Amino acid sequence: MKKLLAVVLSVFFAFACFLRVTAADKPSVSATAFVLYCPDNGKIILSKNENKRMKPASTTKLMTTLLTLEEAAKNDRVITFTDEMTAEGSSMYLEAGEKVRLSDLAVGMMMSSGNDAANAAAVSISGSIKKFANLMNARASEIGMENTHFVTPSGLDDDKHYSTAYDLALLMAQCLENEAFADLTSQKSVAVSFEEPNNKKITYANHNRLLSMYSDCIGGKTGYTEAAGRCLVSAAKRDGVTLICVTLDDKNDWQDHINLYDHGFSQLSSYESPDSSLCIEVPCVGGESDVAAVMGESDVKLVVDGDKAKDIKRKIYLDNFVYAPVISGEALGRIDYTLDGKVIRSTSLVAVEDIAFHKIEKSLWDKIKDLFTNG
Repeated sequence: MKKLLAVVLSVFFAFACFLRVTAADKPSVSATAFVLYCPDNGKIILSKNENKRMKPASTTKLMTTLLTLEEAAKNDRVITFTDEMTAEGSSMYLEAGEKVRLSDLAVGMMMSSGNDAANAAAVSISGSIKKFANLMNARASEIGMENTHFVTPSGLDDDKHYSTAYDLALLMAQCLENEAFADLTSQKSVAVSFEEPNNKKITYANHNRLLSMYSDCIGGKTGYTEAAGRCLVSAAKRDGVTLICVTLDDKNDWQDHINLYDHGFSQLSSYESPDSSLCIEVPCVGGESDVAAVMGESDVKLVVDGDKAKDIKRKIYLDNFVYAPVISGEALGRIDYTLDGKVIRSTSLVAVEDIAFHKIEKSLWDKIKDLFTNG
């Protein structure tokens, strides 16, 4: 009986230890809503109330900044600040009559969360805040933000202004694809030299403390109003894996993001193959060139569960020769990537350049035969 009791207790304690380890792997998060999202594979790692419509506060400025930088890339014009652009709350401290470039307004939004900068960008780009909100909502629809509706460019509270943790993660993923945005959001501070007065220069510090607290952090945006609570959207990258974390109404947001990232990075691994730099030559029959060069249509990046990246197999499928003509960009083969015997990704092998038929001048005898044949 004692032996049986000892065995039962051993099993119980082992199971209890297992539960503690498993629970520890999933950090406790104090946010009303959150999501840990991997844009590399489009998967949610952890979440709670990720589709709950909530007030996003100044994380709204992710969209405003993205649209501003896209406009500045076409025409980084000088903006004159006017009284109609003023706003309550956080500010980059613009005064009526002062002039900065459109891209500087993006700095004011991402560093000091300037509501004045957001209003100035909206009015300058669309003519009014209402028209700019329409632009924001159109872009949100394109991104797939199904539970988002914008009213203000700054994120000041409005009953019809809302988003979700998941939608904001999709927005941040889109923002990171813009090189100017990705560079700006990663900076701990940025200096702005005013166009007018031309001797005015201000260095704005980034409110995103994660850039100093977490070495893998590559950017993000803070937000706060009394009604919304503390909001934070951030991104981090480690060993080829990018993660995006969003917490809404979270009193412990900095630590929650750190804990979620540590958990997320422990769950994933990355595999990368620079296929676009690959160059393979294959014999070409009947062409002006004896060989056709092929390369991967694009580079491949795969993010998989656990440490399975090391188990990914790569196999090239290409015929022993090709026939002319060959058209540049034409698919002549493929590369398959398999994991556990299943194809998880394929990419085409495409021709590098055109190869025309090789025209052979007919001999005199062939020409005479053609005359009799055609007759």
